[in-house]
Amino acid sequence: MNLAEHPTVQRFRESNRTDSAEPLKPLDAGWLRQLCLDCGADDVGLVEISRPALDDQRTDILRHFPHARTLLSFVCRMNREPIRSPARSASNLEFHASYDQTNEVARKIVAALEQRGVRALNPSAGFPMEMDRFPGKIWVVSHKPVAVAAGLGHMGIHRNVIHPKFGNFIVLGTVLLDEEATSYGQPIDYNPCLECKLCVAACPVGAISLDGDFQFSNCATHNYREFMSGFSDWVEKVTESNTALSYREKVSLSETASMWQSLSFGPNYKAAYCLAVCPAGEDVIGPFLIDRKTFLKDTLRPLTEKEETLYVIPGSDAEEYAPRRFPKKKIKRVGSGIRATSIAGFLFGLKLLFQPGKAAGLNAVYHFTFSGKEPKEATVAIRGGSLQVQDGHQGEADMRVTADSETWLGFLAKERSLLWALLRRRIRIQGSPRLLVAFGKCFPS
Repeated sequence: MNLAEHPTVQRFRESNRTDSAEPLKPLDAGWLRQLCLDCGADDVGLVEISRPALDDQRTDILRHFPHARTLLSFVCRMNREPIRSPARSASNLEFHASYDQTNEVARKIVAALEQRGVRALNPSAGFPMEMDRFPGKIWVVSHKPVAVAAGLGHMGIHRNVIHPKFGNFIVLGTVLLDEEATSYGQPIDYNPCLECKLCVAACPVGAISLDGDFQFSNCATHNYREFMSGFSDWVEKVTESNTALSYREKVSLSETASMWQSLSFGPNYKAAYCLAVCPAGEDVIGPFLIDRKTFLKDTLRPLTEKEETLYVIPGSDAEEYAPRRFPKKKIKRVGSGIRATSIAGFLFGLKLLFQPGKAAGLNAVYHFTFSGKEPKEATVAIRGGSLQVQDGHQGEADMRVTADSETWLGFLAKERSLLWALLRRRIRIQGSPRLLVAFGKCFPS
């Protein structure tokens, strides 16, 4: 049968017949908002794909959904008391249920749009993600900057979006649409963050500093211990143990049971205390304003006084901070589980692993020249506890490192000896070796 004569084709053409070739009209923003609320969202905002705030992720978005013209950002509210509970089973149940709810809301939105002939894609609110790209960028869309651009809140110093009404007790979702909208949201004109620094006081590994700096690896190593990087480190502990006894010396029975629980019921966060104690948001702020002392007693103290294990990287700022600040908590030294698989990943990872405390006394510029499979030139400057990574060779170098890219990555992964590489001139250094040692201390893994 000729395709044009097929009954399905004929019915489609009949039902989609139009008398004129009018251009598609933008989707009504009010209608879109009400659709999302009807599907279970608690607040909604829209952002056009051309917004400058999306410049750093537009390419990735279009790679996964080339038709994207509008980003629909929405929030689903979480219950506060479970998140605040020192019983992490209660908080993680709320996290998992909220992520499931957010993904289901996104699915409903996409289904409703699809019925109206609008193409749409709902990236996951959390996991699953594009793990074939790990340890690089594994998410399809960065929900936080989209939510800020859409007018759903601003980032607090704890790096979470704070909604003006619901506070940080929210999960973010994004839906990509292939049509324009009649109007778009704009960032709100104030930041709901109170700068009360309770998140600083609550963080058990000192990942948030008083001046607002954030140490990613300290947070990820502890809070995400049972996620991808911590799981990788645990697997290596298993493979290093040739007997049950040697494994037990590395991993306690409760840690094994906890990892089993995460594998069976979804990965569990170890802390997220910064979310738990945040008093920002119209629905949340009341008890904090009425009786701050009682608020601290009820929300902050149970978390800071909880006896638990904190996971830290040997030589990290967290290893020094945690015992001094939280003497009741036990410290366990673990690997970050993060391993660079490319030179680009190595340079990007420097920003994630950097330890300002270890770099406080260092003032040096490093020029890196990589050859082989991944040729690259880069400059790393460490001054006064701050880090700057730039392409190319910038300024005068205190140390020059020239290396074959594969050899350098093998050295970082502890698969190659630095001495072996130096003797074979696969890695060459110009400058004091002490500067290379100091460099390594700034990026423990």
